Amino acid sequence: MGVIDIILLSLYIIAILTAVYILFKHRSYFHERFQKGVVSVFMLAMLFFLAAYTFKMIIVLLIRAAAIFGFATPELSTWLLQGWTIAQIGTTGGLAALAWLTWTGRYDQFVTLRRLDKKIEEDIDDADA
Repeated sequence: MGVIDIILLSLYIIAILTAVYILFKHRSYFHERFQKGVVSVFMLAMLFFLAAYTFKMIIVLLIRAAAIFGFATPELSTWLLQGWTIAQIGTTGGLAALAWLTWTGRYDQFVTLRRLDKKIEEDIDDADA
């Protein structure tokens, strides 16, 4: 294992830990907002991006560790590539949403979840009748 491997593994671990820390510290905000039924679109996009980014960093850590420690197999490589693709779709989607909100300056948009819940309940009630 070379110096670059140690540096990369350390950076990947730091990135994972800091992203998890940010998600953990914002959990009370999301819990409160979901309970009230209204959440900021910008914060929702940030949550989506950070969750996808964290997953992506775990995948890259596994890819690098498999190469360094020699436990890479063709099957594992396939799974990791698929995971990387899913994570990249998520991070790109999250970044695109954040960029759109930044470009338009619409930081004050909110999603109302209660109306969606009531509509779903009404549809279920109508289907049961």
